[in-house]
Amino acid sequence: MQCAPSLRNRCIKLTLKSSKDYNSAAMLEILTRKLTSAFDKLGRKGKLSEGDIDEALREVKLALLEADVNFKVVRELLARIKKRALGAEVLQSLTPAQQVIKIVNEELIDLLGKEHSHLLPANHPPSTILMVGLQGSGKTTTAIKLASLLKREGQSPLLVAADIRRPAAVEQLTLLAEQQSIPVYSEAKAQPGDGKITPTIICQRALARAKELASTWVIVDTQGRMHIDEVLMAELSDMKSALEPAETLLAVDSMTGQEAVKIAQEFHDRIGLTGLILTKMDGDARGGAALSIRFISGVPIKFMGTGEKASDLDPFYPDRLASRILGMGDALSLIEKAQKTFDQQQAKILEKKMRTTGFDLEDLLSQIRQVHKMGALSQLTEMVPGLSRTSIPSSNDEGERKLRKIEAIISSTTYEERRNPSIINGSRRRRIARGSGTTPQDINQMLNQFYQLQKLTKSLTRGKLPKNMMNMLAANKNQSR
Repeated sequence: MQCAPSLRNRCIKLTLKSSKDYNSAAMLEILTRKLTSAFDKLGRKGKLSEGDIDEALREVKLALLEADVNFKVVRELLARIKKRALGAEVLQSLTPAQQVIKIVNEELIDLLGKEHSHLLPANHPPSTILMVGLQGSGKTTTAIKLASLLKREGQSPLLVAADIRRPAAVEQLTLLAEQQSIPVYSEAKAQPGDGKITPTIICQRALARAKELASTWVIVDTQGRMHIDEVLMAELSDMKSALEPAETLLAVDSMTGQEAVKIAQEFHDRIGLTGLILTKMDGDARGGAALSIRFISGVPIKFMGTGEKASDLDPFYPDRLASRILGMGDALSLIEKAQKTFDQQQAKILEKKMRTTGFDLEDLLSQIRQVHKMGALSQLTEMVPGLSRTSIPSSNDEGERKLRKIEAIISSTTYEERRNPSIINGSRRRRIARGSGTTPQDINQMLNQFYQLQKLTKSLTRGKLPKNMMNMLAANKNQSR
């Protein structure tokens, strides 16, 4: 079934919208909270007994099962943790609780695959990536994200629209690729059931085009089905035999829980996978697929989709995810995001300004917009070591709303007011409130928080922390309620 021309744009909008229909709550947040709670109880004890460890592991077991981790994985993981936790390195340690957390962290890393798995290029370019997956798994948008990531790394990707079955699939891929200035090869006259033009033929012609363009990578967006069937597998097997891809990557929806594990296992058994891409990792699923899929399928996870933007595809690092699950943060990923997003020259200008004339509302607005470019606030806060253990509200929507409100307020001020907030009197507050859809009380709250932040930045530029820093943070938190 094809979309009529008059309905084509609507079809594209519907397929694009599918990637936005999930909640942006932080995946694995509940698991992190429960695990840290269990380990905090251990931390209150001095020496640990076998009973203490058993009690903590029972809570870990319940937390993992509730997070939809495969029961075989839970059983294997806990057996390994318990064997090591009852050893001399823990029971005779001066910091037994920390030793247990260290063991759990190491076993989670081992479960997730130990080392970062890279894309492996072919001996002679172009290297081909065969993207496979079921309909609705985010395969097409993931192909765009992967091409965008390769382009940022200095590669020359070519996308291939080999899905001629799904309505508007070619148009969707072409539209998204145009937004990222990435070339696409497609056959305009290809139709489902057309014996003359098959997906395999399209791919073979695309490879010839890739050589003309000197493309280094060719990413093939294949056809999907609503479920695994013989026709789908036969088609993918034919394409793989003809193309001999360097990578065969499965885009699997992490929100489907244990079903994702079964899908990965079957695809690997039938066509042979070289890697997995977990999509919708910023969704509200319990996240057990991330902990189960590598262990059950034996296929390495290579990337995670963490949002809707073309830039929201991150390389998968087992050690970093394990640290985030245990509430230990992921400083390396946070630094990498900041380096990609923040303009180094602008950062130097801001630093110099903070040391001389000070931090103003214009600077605050600029920083808020930079933070938005880095991703969802929930993803950033869980990367900060220790922050997930604090009493800072974990409502992602609430944090995003506060930032948007501050951005709206500052955007409604004049240039003079941004440079010199002290001139904002009662009448100016009322005008700003009308322009930003807020209240004068909101303006007062924002200004009070800004002045506290201004004091903090001045102290930090002098290499000092203010004595009342915790009181300042507490005041800001109470005002934000």
